[in-house]
Amino acid sequence: MIVLATGVVYGDIGTSPLYTLKEVFSPHYGLALNHDSVLGILSLIFWSLIWVVTLKYITFVMRADNQGEGGIMALTALARRAAQGSPRLATTLVLLGLFGAALFYGDSMITPAVSVLSAVEGLELAFDGLEAWVVPIALVILVGIFAIQKRGTATIGKFFGPVMVLWFTTLGALGVYGIVQQPEVLKAFNPYWAVEFFAANPVKGFIVLGAAVLALTGAEALYADMGHFGRKPIARAWLLLVLPGLVLNYFGQGALLLADPSAVRNPFYLLAPEWLLLPMIGLSTLATVIASQAVITGAFSMTRQAIQLGYIPRMQIQHTSSQEQGQIYIPLMNWALMLGVIFLILTFQSSANLAEAYGVAVTGTMLITSCLVSAVILLLWKWPRWIMVPLLIGFLLVDVLYFSANAPKIFSGGSFPVIAGIVIFILLTTWKRGRQLVVERLDDGALPLPIFISSIRAQPPFRAKGTAVFLTARTDVVPHAMLHNLLHNQVLHEQVVLLTVRYEDRPRVSRGERMEVEDFGDGFYRVVLHYGFMDEPDIPLALSHCPYPGLDFTPMRTTYFLSRETVIASKRLGMAPWRENLFVFLMKNANGNLRFFKLPVNRVIELGTQVEI
Repeated sequence: MIVLATGVVYGDIGTSPLYTLKEVFSPHYGLALNHDSVLGILSLIFWSLIWVVTLKYITFVMRADNQGEGGIMALTALARRAAQGSPRLATTLVLLGLFGAALFYGDSMITPAVSVLSAVEGLELAFDGLEAWVVPIALVILVGIFAIQKRGTATIGKFFGPVMVLWFTTLGALGVYGIVQQPEVLKAFNPYWAVEFFAANPVKGFIVLGAAVLALTGAEALYADMGHFGRKPIARAWLLLVLPGLVLNYFGQGALLLADPSAVRNPFYLLAPEWLLLPMIGLSTLATVIASQAVITGAFSMTRQAIQLGYIPRMQIQHTSSQEQGQIYIPLMNWALMLGVIFLILTFQSSANLAEAYGVAVTGTMLITSCLVSAVILLLWKWPRWIMVPLLIGFLLVDVLYFSANAPKIFSGGSFPVIAGIVIFILLTTWKRGRQLVVERLDDGALPLPIFISSIRAQPPFRAKGTAVFLTARTDVVPHAMLHNLLHNQVLHEQVVLLTVRYEDRPRVSRGERMEVEDFGDGFYRVVLHYGFMDEPDIPLALSHCPYPGLDFTPMRTTYFLSRETVIASKRLGMAPWRENLFVFLMKNANGNLRFFKLPVNRVIELGTQVEI
């Protein structure tokens, strides 16, 4: 399990040595490359890995699991539960979580681009005149990564773990090779050098934090992928293999810079002996492919969670494994990410330029995670405040420093993840608010269920044989599809089931808790199906396990009735006109209930209605 966790979880942070020190000492930061600055930067990176990754994520954040599931959406659900007593605080935390999720999508585009570019740039050292081919080669590799997503990771996933174990072992070995030649770098374990560095370079030291944070990229993946492996294998892999490999390699690169400052053009590859350069380029490229695969898969998983929680329109979701429920493929998301990555590669052209955009998304997500986990620890778990408040303030202070150092990048290359995050945040909130408005408008003319049943008893219509299942978001009113059916066809089925699907703020719901049934008499039933945000909704399958006697859901005797709302933007109070038109567009292009709930095509009747918002 530790090997598998290494392959999936640590691909992103494991490829950070490819570009971190090269970016820290790049000319535009103006940092002098001397003995004290090298030791100061190494000390800063080491203690950042200890404080942010080991203490914050491994020790605390990963305890905030939502029934074993992690990630920003799962944490948002926990934080909302923690703030139930304060609607305003709950709303604020949810909005924070949504913006963190939006930044994660930006990260999902930047990570493959910067990682693969960094690996391929090693060819410039191995062969003269290949500079012009770096971008085309990187594009071919990245397009290939997205093209094979539909095949799933079940076949190639078993190779990820061993490759990444080899990668971290190689990182550590190269680091030892460099340290042996310059043991002076081992002094950087002393935090004095980090403090001395900031004392001597207060302004440049703060600015260079924007580059040093690249060593922490991928820390969020530890939490996001916790549901696949559990906390203990991820923590053990970090402490036993990943952290030692990273620290040794950073120190090895630092030793090389002390011996040969000109190696700053690419200290990662120049650390390797010349005979090992080409194998390292190949291994680095494979490692970056794995890192890209992991973050793309994470985007798929988070998209499904957001769909279940009602923040994203329903999309086509394909399962790529018959054994593993979490291995999914979302075509629309895959091609959208690919277009974003291609745009980044063509726009920024190099890993150094892309690194400018990288830090904003990473530090923004880390800061939001600290805010959400603070709410969970203090309000939900109610841990002793005299211990936790100072520690949480320390986490927030470090995150704020890193984010503040990256904030100026927003006005240069770093504007991309912010713009992407804002656009995605608008889409998330517009869809959620638009769906609420549709339900409110439909409720305006809704007929209360008890009144309808009483009128049916007084004047019974013709009852056709079989079971009619009407999907409805409300449990106390008559679905519009049922009213239209009765009005136009003058008929009701022998058994009429009003079916509502509800999503809980937990990952999964057991079969025993799946279904609630209420019998109104005269063949009318209310059924509520409960799903978690990681569950795959399958209405026919759930109904086939109905324990209520007398309810017959035989496939060829059951007909599903759906309401298809045609939304029309209007001047009624609701959202801004541009957001209403955006919601109308999203509504037209969203997948319907038929595919999403796995309803049989030949047993579904759709009845439409117009709704003004």
